[in-house]
Amino acid sequence: MSTPSIDLFTWATPNGWKASCTLEELQIPYTLHPVDIMKGQQREREYVKLNPNSRIPTIVDRDAGDFAVFESGAIMIYLAEKAGRLLPTEFKARSRVIQWLMFQMGGVGPMQGQANVFFRYFPERLPSAIARYQNEVKRLYGVLDRHLAENEWLAGEFSIADIANWCWSRIHNWAGVAVDDLPSLQGWMAAIEQGKGVRVPHETNYSEPDEDSVRTFVNNVQSILVR
Repeated sequence: MSTPSIDLFTWATPNGWKASCTLEELQIPYTLHPVDIMKGQQREREYVKLNPNSRIPTIVDRDAGDFAVFESGAIMIYLAEKAGRLLPTEFKARSRVIQWLMFQMGGVGPMQGQANVFFRYFPERLPSAIARYQNEVKRLYGVLDRHLAENEWLAGEFSIADIANWCWSRIHNWAGVAVDDLPSLQGWMAAIEQGKGVRVPHETNYSEPDEDSVRTFVNNVQSILVR
């Protein structure tokens, strides 16, 4: 096995999985560096030098002179181009993949992230906020479902767009959003098997969280809100 050229700094979140699943799918060797966001390690000085936005994931490409890449979507594009897979070079086919990648980054990710927070973690119960974000997530899932009713994959062949949207939709229950009435979305989700990628840096149960994990996350969210 070749020596890993990629350092992956990440944690067990949908955006973190986008990087690890892409690395696993492309079979690019990497060295894992867990960044415990529960402890605020993403705000430590050495990490911020790599990622000025203080978020995960980040990669460092040792083969490219220790070149750092932050933002999960940018990481996926970088890795796909490095490996020559999962992102077509033909200009319209490439655009289709990037469109669906941006759909996740600009829609599914932000909306589901807010649904997660208000449904699970926010210190106050705000039904209007919960409904607003859950309804928008469900609408976006409907967009995926209708498209997938006529297409096996989001952009022609399996691509980073599928990985990105799958990493979020696979934990729809965490945001309290059901997909029982979206058969095409369910079938697509079942067809994608990322294996080890979603066990990086550790196993995570996104169906039944334990009380200690929730309490820790609530405290972390509150500290972020008052920054």
